Amino acid sequence: MTRFLTAIAFVMCSMTAQAQDPAPSELYFNKSELPNGQVFLPAVPDSSSVKYLYDISQYVWGKSRRQDSLRAQQAIRDVVIDVGEMAREFSPAFGMEISKEKTPAIFKVLNLGVVTMRLSAAKLKTTYKRKRPYVVFSEPTLIPAEEEELRNTGSYPSGHTLRGWGMALLLSEINPDVQDELFKKGYEWGESRVIAGYHWQSDTDASRLLASACYARLHTSEAFLKDMAAARKEFAELKRKK
Repeated sequence: MTRFLTAIAFVMCSMTAQAQDPAPSELYFNKSELPNGQVFLPAVPDSSSVKYLYDISQYVWGKSRRQDSLRAQQAIRDVVIDVGEMAREFSPAFGMEISKEKTPAIFKVLNLGVVTMRLSAAKLKTTYKRKRPYVVFSEPTLIPAEEEELRNTGSYPSGHTLRGWGMALLLSEINPDVQDELFKKGYEWGESRVIAGYHWQSDTDASRLLASACYARLHTSEAFLKDMAAARKEFAELKRKK
């Protein structure tokens, strides 16, 4: 119990210390320029479909994973959405501490890239207004402090998953030698949302596809390519000094 209280306190401190996202004018693209998931992503599963039954089975599986205290604590840590906090969680897999102070070029492309990709979820959330699992089943989540705030927000797709998978994609381009570790971390970031009870499996699956589409779009931005080159250069220089 002490472990859980400590983890929850960590999350609450992180939430209050979050920095503001970059201004829209700083981002690589605006919403209308990003891939439109309504065109190529599957719709929310119908409640009579096999896909919905799978969503339910994964919800039950997610609750069972809360019995693993280490995995439950990870799911609680993965609730952060501030890029600085996310970078700290991804640093072990990346093999180097990532921060605005120590790796400014890497942090810049992560901050602008992740927040740009996250814009792509807004239209889908508004369109589908899917109820979250804990709302449908009237059950507690792993992160009770956020239940009321998110109760009436759309579940499809998962913004957390989009951010986490997007960060894994960006970091793997900077340090491809550890791509597998980064993708594992990125996948688990979305998995944590199922375990916590905030998202259906199909929400997280759609978000990984959407993040991948946005990642491809980023590579058509001259500003992004310039920032990514600077990030790779910074990483190479820091790696030589180790």
